[in-house]
Amino acid sequence: MPEISRTLGTLAIVAVTLLFVNTAQAAQKEFGLWLEELKTEAKSRGISQPIIDEAFKNVKFKEKIIKLDRKQPEVTQTFQQYMSKRLPKSLVDAGKKRLRENLAELEKVAAKYGVQPRFIVALWGVETRYGRYTGGFNVVEALTTLAYDNRRAAYFRKELFFALQILEEGHIKPSDMKGSWAGAMGQSQFMPSSFLNFAVDHNGDGKRDIWKTKPDVFASAANYLAQSGWRGDQTWGREIKLPAGFNPELISLKVQHPMQYWQDLGVRKADGTDLPARQLMGSLVQPKGGNGQTFLVYNNYRTILKWNRSTYFAMSVGHLADKIGAP
Repeated sequence: MPEISRTLGTLAIVAVTLLFVNTAQAAQKEFGLWLEELKTEAKSRGISQPIIDEAFKNVKFKEKIIKLDRKQPEVTQTFQQYMSKRLPKSLVDAGKKRLRENLAELEKVAAKYGVQPRFIVALWGVETRYGRYTGGFNVVEALTTLAYDNRRAAYFRKELFFALQILEEGHIKPSDMKGSWAGAMGQSQFMPSSFLNFAVDHNGDGKRDIWKTKPDVFASAANYLAQSGWRGDQTWGREIKLPAGFNPELISLKVQHPMQYWQDLGVRKADGTDLPARQLMGSLVQPKGGNGQTFLVYNNYRTILKWNRSTYFAMSVGHLADKIGAP
């Protein structure tokens, strides 16, 4: 009986192994057929065969990318902890240095697009630590994987064709098109659609290079903000103090009022002094997990949210810009 049991066990293991191999082979075959159909569609959209061949050379379905897409970040940090971690003194000091080093170019960009240099540098810092961490994923492979997956296939399929269009226009070589696992590219972390809509050839070399050319990086970020409603004569917001018994229903981006309205309700600057006399329209925001810390935010805060719809992200950009611009 033991011999029979061992034999049956071995057969079971072999059967499971064969099933796994056959399933994997079937999946690879299915992906391969899908990829060939996608290449055919790319050609019908005007992408040349050499670009298709080069872009998809060695492209595989990457399970790692799917796992990253599925991974939902847990909110384990308070707002204060997040800001402390994301905006260390080293990032602020580096931002001040980058502002000084690139001030001439940044002022040219500011004059053209109406976006203050400190905000351009702050976005650069929050997104990629001033170009140090831009992502090492092959963008075409990442977008191909996500387009094949069923969670947001239509969105990533469109982004993939936009990426191929960028390659077709010659802005970058396929081997150099690197970015995040989700396909965000370069020092400004633009998705391909954002690249086509907002990227700028600021240095006039015929390429919109957000990977290595800082004038293009700065101008592209500023152009994004300018076209999204940025006001160069305004800041983003400020921390404020609420009076006792304040109506919590007024704390919402859906509620907007001029400065005097908030002043009359007893809202004050964080140091207790009066709000500015300029009658900007503002809304009150309390970041989730912020222990009641409250901010009066203006139009430019809403514009930053168009870049990234995270409250924490927008707050980090605003705070970093303030710190970079401080004496």
